[in-house]
Amino acid sequence: MQTHDLEKNFQQKIDAEVKIEPKDWMPDAYRKNLIRQISQHAHSEVVGMLPEGNWITRAPSLRRKLILMAKVQDEAGHGLYLYSAAETLGAGRDDLVMDLLNGKAKYSSIFNYPTLTWADIGAIGWLVDGAAIMNQVMLTRTSYGPYARAMVRICKEESFHQRQGYEIMLTLAKGSPEQKAMAQDALDRWWWPSLMMFGPHDSESTHSEQSMKWKIKRKSNDELRQAFVDATVPQAELIGLKVPDPDLKWNEKRGHYDFGEINWNEFWNVVKGRGPCNKQRLDARRNAWENGAWVREAAMAYAEKKAARRMKQAGEEAA
Repeated sequence: MQTHDLEKNFQQKIDAEVKIEPKDWMPDAYRKNLIRQISQHAHSEVVGMLPEGNWITRAPSLRRKLILMAKVQDEAGHGLYLYSAAETLGAGRDDLVMDLLNGKAKYSSIFNYPTLTWADIGAIGWLVDGAAIMNQVMLTRTSYGPYARAMVRICKEESFHQRQGYEIMLTLAKGSPEQKAMAQDALDRWWWPSLMMFGPHDSESTHSEQSMKWKIKRKSNDELRQAFVDATVPQAELIGLKVPDPDLKWNEKRGHYDFGEINWNEFWNVVKGRGPCNKQRLDARRNAWENGAWVREAAMAYAEKKAARRMKQAGEEAA
């Protein structure tokens, strides 16, 4: 079959909402686009453990400590699901990690901001995980089967993370004046970076149009960002916090909130590696990769030994 016919049949499957599976024919550009997106998503889950992990020992109660530990553990699992999904496309996990450490691959810009107070853990859960859910719920219907199925479980766990963060902010907002001020300060610092998580305007996005055609993405960056603002502003008002945007107002005609312009210079500065914690985050991942080499080698040796034992046993039984 000619390449043109293969591409036509492929697009017909996409349009008919038939999932693409690993052994199906797919355009090289589709495979490459998916590997880029899934690996970036996986890297974000793993790097996302870092700003929260350093608060496990400083959580204000045993209950908070246990919940935060469970959340960080969930994020590690999400990274594993997603690396596995990328491997079904022919990508090697070690290669994906090396692309991250060499600066070739990216992760979400949001994780290059510091967690200065306990309220930041609440803001991350409420805002960062809330923004992630807006995007990830759409990914449960993405056209690539293994990615879509991985996202079903991830979204269930992210919903728990979002509720956990909001509950922290609610508790602080109802507490002492100092605690409420801490919550407001965290909202002030995390609001705009959370809006940046959805990426640049659709007209400036390199991959958005093609990803929409292939149904890798289901909604545009700007649509998802608007949905996040519409959902989150009433939540802030409910607990008595103020969104730090003087241009924010309800637009009756549109049926949506109007909001101010994002500082895109800051966004691109962070994406290009010049954010507050870019170097710190990559150094932590690099150290973990290098110090964990013996664990990976031992695990591979054990797996190879076990596989050899199975083959020997099968041969003996066949004889």
